Amino acid sequence: MITSRQELQNIINADYNRNGKPSFFRWISMNDNYLPTLLLKHLRHTEYWQNNRKKLFGLGNIPYIWHMWNLRRLRIKTNIMIFPNTLGAGIQLMHPGFRRIDTMVKIGTNCTILPMVLFGNKRPDIINNTITVGDNCYISTGATILGPVKIGNNVTIGAGAVVVKDIPDNCIVGGVPAKVLYFK
Repeated sequence: MITSRQELQNIINADYNRNGKPSFFRWISMNDNYLPTLLLKHLRHTEYWQNNRKKLFGLGNIPYIWHMWNLRRLRIKTNIMIFPNTLGAGIQLMHPGFRRIDTMVKIGTNCTILPMVLFGNKRPDIINNTITVGDNCYISTGATILGPVKIGNNVTIGAGAVVVKDIPDNCIVGGVPAKVLYFK
């Protein structure tokens, strides 16, 4: 949860180190990572203003509305649905394309998420459906992660894998349902 301007700047810098800074030259050259990086920037600002609106006596509503409007516009443009306060610092979103990261998901730092990734529920009647992803994880194209589940640190989830059980640290998983293929 971003609560200070220094923390906001540190997280945005960590995101820029992984994705590159959005600039006019990246926009004009039609770089694939330009729009996802811009979405991350507005997501981080939305998180900051959402977490601090009550402390600022209502003055935080104007920048919050501005960043939220841009975030919604970029969600539609890139088809990336990420809710505030779900991602750690240094997230890398490769290319525009469908991703759904809902409010019950907590993702650690320095993770890479490719297109066509879905975080969801096994069944609609589950109350505690939190999905926790550790640090330095790589989630490949087409992966589906159904909670409640806990994924460890340094985990690689293969393309098209369906994760329904907890995954230990330092391993590669794949298949339907996903099982450990290799320990690093």
